[in-house]
Amino acid sequence: MPWKNSDTRYSTMSIALHWLMVVLLAVVYACIELRGQFPKGSGARTLIVEMHFMFGLTVFVLVWLRLFARSLGVAPKILPAPPQWQSLLATLMHVALYALMIGMPIAGWLIVSAEGHSVMFYGMELPPLIGENKELAKQIEGWHVWFGKVGYWLIGLHALAGIAHHYVLRDNTALRMMPGRFAKKTAE
Repeated sequence: MPWKNSDTRYSTMSIALHWLMVVLLAVVYACIELRGQFPKGSGARTLIVEMHFMFGLTVFVLVWLRLFARSLGVAPKILPAPPQWQSLLATLMHVALYALMIGMPIAGWLIVSAEGHSVMFYGMELPPLIGENKELAKQIEGWHVWFGKVGYWLIGLHALAGIAHHYVLRDNTALRMMPGRFAKKTAE
């Protein structure tokens, strides 16, 4: 599995992590949206909330691997080159998405810790980040919910930008992150 980007494509590792995290983020958001379908205190609701925490922490672990893979080389060039304002917006979007993928799981871990509950991660009990403080848990949860809503917009705008680059601007922005066979079919 190549770790370094080429001139035209991201590394296999970066591409695989990107699409795995797309799926994980969809599951994280689906879990929290679906929890309302189950009564409070029910086993099903508890399970779905625990899955939200576990997959959110999985995103947190994988984002560091993504950042490592990203640090191994420069990003493949976009052809034709976009105007500088588009490059700046793309950089800001990526910073915001990475901040979301790092900050939201930490906030979730803080919430669970402050509520006095165990933080489970694939059968391992993680240490609490802070002591029990129900009032602080509610405050952090408010921010967590608000940034979760911001996340919908960030993810949607990121996807929309990729579609616009591919179908409207007709550059190679999206192709750089597509899995090999799909990128070849689309480029033809």
